[in-house]
Amino acid sequence: MQQNLTIIPVLNKIDLPSAQVDVVIEELENVLAIPREEVLLASAKDGTGVPEILEAIVKRVPAPRGDPDAPLQALIFDSHYDSYKGVVCYIRLAQGTLRQHDVIRLMGSGAEAELVELGFFRPQLVPVPELRAGEVGYVATGLKSVREAQVGDTVTTMEAPAPEPLPGYQPAKSLVFAGIYPIIGSDYPLLRDAMEKLHLNDASFSFEPESSVALGFGFRCGFLGLLHMEIVQERLEREFGQELIASAPSVEYEVVLMHGQGTVAVDNPSKMPNAGEIEEIREPWVKLGIVTPTTYIGTLMELAKNRRGTFLEMEYLDPLRVLINFELPLGEVIVDFYDQLKTRTQGYASMEFAEIGYRAANLVKVDVLVAGEPVDALSVIVHRDRAQAIGRELVHRLRGLIPRQMFEIAVQAAIGSTVIARESVAAMRKNVLAKCYGGDITRKRKLLEKQKEGKQRMKRVGSVEIPQEAFLAVLRMDDV
Repeated sequence: MQQNLTIIPVLNKIDLPSAQVDVVIEELENVLAIPREEVLLASAKDGTGVPEILEAIVKRVPAPRGDPDAPLQALIFDSHYDSYKGVVCYIRLAQGTLRQHDVIRLMGSGAEAELVELGFFRPQLVPVPELRAGEVGYVATGLKSVREAQVGDTVTTMEAPAPEPLPGYQPAKSLVFAGIYPIIGSDYPLLRDAMEKLHLNDASFSFEPESSVALGFGFRCGFLGLLHMEIVQERLEREFGQELIASAPSVEYEVVLMHGQGTVAVDNPSKMPNAGEIEEIREPWVKLGIVTPTTYIGTLMELAKNRRGTFLEMEYLDPLRVLINFELPLGEVIVDFYDQLKTRTQGYASMEFAEIGYRAANLVKVDVLVAGEPVDALSVIVHRDRAQAIGRELVHRLRGLIPRQMFEIAVQAAIGSTVIARESVAAMRKNVLAKCYGGDITRKRKLLEKQKEGKQRMKRVGSVEIPQEAFLAVLRMDDV
């Protein structure tokens, strides 16, 4: 409706015994103001209504507009990498005509290429001599990187270039950042090759090398969202056979430095400047819309309040459903907000959000120390009011996940040099007195002193192995 597009309402699955045809048609009338007589009834299972739908598409959808003789303007709406044809762009021609062997230029990235092939989807790729204004098809560019053919860019020809690109193009911006490391350090070159191949097909995924004291060499990766992160990680594991550890996802913060030294962008908690150098920390905020049954309004208000959300407005879509708008920090949304939303509403609620800029906040970095050594991959940036509760919850979980050693392990959460929470992983104890079946007490005491000295020496030189479950515990932090 916002884009003034033609809507063809189709009510499917009318053959089911539980189908409530009249109720849904009434909802379409009340919510979307669609007249009852325009709704098409269909059942894909038995073919009911299919001819009527195809006929409605022809009659109701307006014909494409555009001048085929004008300079070429074609919108890229998708792309993929082909080993033989290079980058294949899916385009819709707003105006102009594109012919075989034309030399094209992408107005956003500036890349130039001579066409290898162009054609239609039927639904497989079928080459044709030309594409004209209003048509949808594909062009094989021969380019080697999908990054040069971003979604939303405009294609024009070098011979008769368009004066300006189609409006609305914005480069893909990463909102969620996480570190990805191989479980075995020697697999780092294989992981790098896998990421380069994956990037050929997904330009919105960015990565750069980084190293961690606890996890070794890996990559700092940027994603469009948490779902995008999970898909990339799953593809790396399934398609390329990688065994990975992913650090906790974070957002990009703006840190204003003291004495007018400028502003730095921080997407990794380990790169946060010292507290004495920071004048202000800003975090990204989003406008969040939740559609939910009215019975769950109270629990969702509580969820948003616990995540530092601000209530904006509430709009009843019908007597049983409501749209609630909030403003929340993006960092509170990306980790497990969606899981909590579905859990508290039995799966009925849905959400969407849009970025609305940066705002100053009282944020601190919580470091996790294991046996006195900071583990940078477990550091998190949180609001000061929740830092102690999150620190307690984090060390409590890590205590049960870190395997016991022959010496006691201290697990601490700290803000700067101030420890705010501590748990201890008890030492395993060998019974050195088992062979003492008699004799003087001094003999037993001597053995216990020797064991104590050995434990102290192990504590000085021993290393603690942190399992992958410990890093995943940060991802599954519940409300505390």
